[in-house]
Amino acid sequence: MRTALIVVAVLAAAVVVDLISGMLVRRVARGRYRWLLEPLRQACRRPAAALLLVGALYYALPLGPPGWQPHLRHVARVALVISGAWLVNKALHVAEAVAFSRLPGDAVASRRVRRARTQIRPVRRLTVAVVTIVAIGLILITFRPVRLFGISMLTSAGVVGAVIGLSARTALGNAFAGVQVAFADGLHVGDVLVVDGEWGRVEEVKLTNVVIRLWDERMLILPTTYFTERPFQNWTRNESRVVGKVQIHVDHTADLDDLRREARRLVESSPLWDRGQWVLQMVDSTPQTVVIQVQASAADGASAWDLRCDLREGLICYLRDHHPQWLPRTRSQYQP
Repeated sequence: MRTALIVVAVLAAAVVVDLISGMLVRRVARGRYRWLLEPLRQACRRPAAALLLVGALYYALPLGPPGWQPHLRHVARVALVISGAWLVNKALHVAEAVAFSRLPGDAVASRRVRRARTQIRPVRRLTVAVVTIVAIGLILITFRPVRLFGISMLTSAGVVGAVIGLSARTALGNAFAGVQVAFADGLHVGDVLVVDGEWGRVEEVKLTNVVIRLWDERMLILPTTYFTERPFQNWTRNESRVVGKVQIHVDHTADLDDLRREARRLVESSPLWDRGQWVLQMVDSTPQTVVIQVQASAADGASAWDLRCDLREGLICYLRDHHPQWLPRTRSQYQP
């Protein structure tokens, strides 16, 4: 009867605490902290109530002689650990969501925003993993047959811990590599990368892998250790502007001044050009042709790709329609 009364009292107290906290949050949320307190209360209501109820039940149950009460007290202790981990994980998710909501929406234009988005999510996931592992270790400690296993999880020592670490070597390596990628400032969410000849934009940086959306909408998923062990090109590390280049082979008799005027017209008439830099140069020569290269800047990687395609198409059409004699030719000389 005493335990039942305590449980009923705790349930009533949980309802009262929820109502009072709601009133306090609504009153305080009128000020500058509404963006934090309101989502925190909405997300943590259930885990906080569960933690309060289970904690009161645990301390209300008497130790008593061997019977059903010690088993119920053990169940309450496990539920207390689970409720605490649930509350902490909910608070971490709210912290991540609130941090993202406070950032500007354009993740491509601002390098600072892309860096923050890249760092917050892996840290939250690693913290949630640590809290979960600690909770599992605390639960296992309460069971006598597997108490040593739980201690080894908490202290990362002993034979069991070494076996677990050896079996999870790849996963742990990717997890630590994910933290290293997040804080090494080598890539951010929204960066344009060239990886193994594939061009794409970083879609998401997870704890164990990086998701890249390629130019043809395919998703390339690579382990985070790839970016700590192999080289890759980052076109937008310092700024989002990208310089695209187009190379075309023409005959030695081609008039570069004429091609330069046409390239200038194509570049200046394109809405993809950011009104930054452009240039046409002869960059190489072969016995049959000369190689001209057009460079033009765009606001980002996707615009630079489209601008390159437009310039290549425009120059080829100009040569075909107006100066077909400048197209590459193979010459031969007959000697009797």
